[in-house]
Amino acid sequence: MSPFVPNYAFVKPEELGQGTSVQVEVVADREALAQHMAQAMFDEILQASREGRELWMIVPVGPVDQFPVLAQLINQHRLRCHHVTIINMDEYLTDQGHWVPEDHPLSFRGFMRRRFYDLLATELAPRPENRIFPDPRQPEALSQRIAERGGVDVCFGGIGINGHVAFNEPPEPGQEISAEEFARLPARCLPLARETRTINSVTVGGGLEVVPAQAVTVGMCDILSARRLRFYCNRPWQRMVVRRVLHGPLGPQCPASFLRTHSDVRLVITQEVSQVPQIALR
Repeated sequence: MSPFVPNYAFVKPEELGQGTSVQVEVVADREALAQHMAQAMFDEILQASREGRELWMIVPVGPVDQFPVLAQLINQHRLRCHHVTIINMDEYLTDQGHWVPEDHPLSFRGFMRRRFYDLLATELAPRPENRIFPDPRQPEALSQRIAERGGVDVCFGGIGINGHVAFNEPPEPGQEISAEEFARLPARCLPLARETRTINSVTVGGGLEVVPAQAVTVGMCDILSARRLRFYCNRPWQRMVVRRVLHGPLGPQCPASFLRTHSDVRLVITQEVSQVPQIALR
C-alpha cells in the first residue's frame, strides 16, 4: 500500500466486486467484449420477442464495437425489432445548444445510423420513431416518458475516466449535491467536464479542441430505473476507475458508484482492465 495512492487501486483482479452487488465478469480482449455485449443485447431483444412484449433499452456509443456485431446477429437470425425502443444515452451539442449535425465526425446519431441502423435489413429494423436520443429542446420530457412507463427494461453502458455514466458528470468543485439528489437527476443539457473532453480527445485521435464542450444526456434517474444494468469497460485507463466504482466511496464524485445500489447489475471488463494499475513514471 502507498499513502499517495487510494487503497482501492490495489484490489486484485479476482477480488473485483467482492462485497458489492455487482457481478464482475472478465473476458479476453476488446473483440471478446464486443461479442459479449452484442450477444447480451441480442438476447434481450430475442427474449422480449418470444414473450410478446415491448423492449425499452438504453444504449451507449462507447463502447462502440458491438453495434455491427449486433446488426449481423439480427440479420442472420431474421429477428424483427419492431417491438424494440432504443434510447441512446447522449449526444454532443453545438455551442448554441443544438445537436451537432449527423455528419459531424463525433456525432452519436451519425454513428448509430452508419454502424447499426443502416446495416440492418429494412424489414427487421426498429421503427424510426423508436430510435430515440434525448432532445436538448426538452430533455426532461424523455425522463418523464421513461418514468410513466415504469422505467426501461435494461440499460447498457460504459464508464468515463471520472466515473461518469452517460454524460452524468461529477459535480464541479464548489457544487454541492447530495447522493439522493444526484440519483434523481433527470435528462438534461450540461457542460462536459474537462477530464471527459481530455480523455475523449485521446480516444478519437484528435486534440481537446475537436471535442464539443456541451452535451445532452439521459439522467441518473433514467439509468437507475432500469430493471437490469449491464456495463462494459475495455480501455486500459479504466483499470483505476473500475476499482473506484466498485470499491471507492459511493457518491456523486463517482457517478458510476451508484451502480452498487442496484439489485441486478453486471460489469464486464477485459483482461487488460482487470489488472492492477501500475502507477509509475514512464
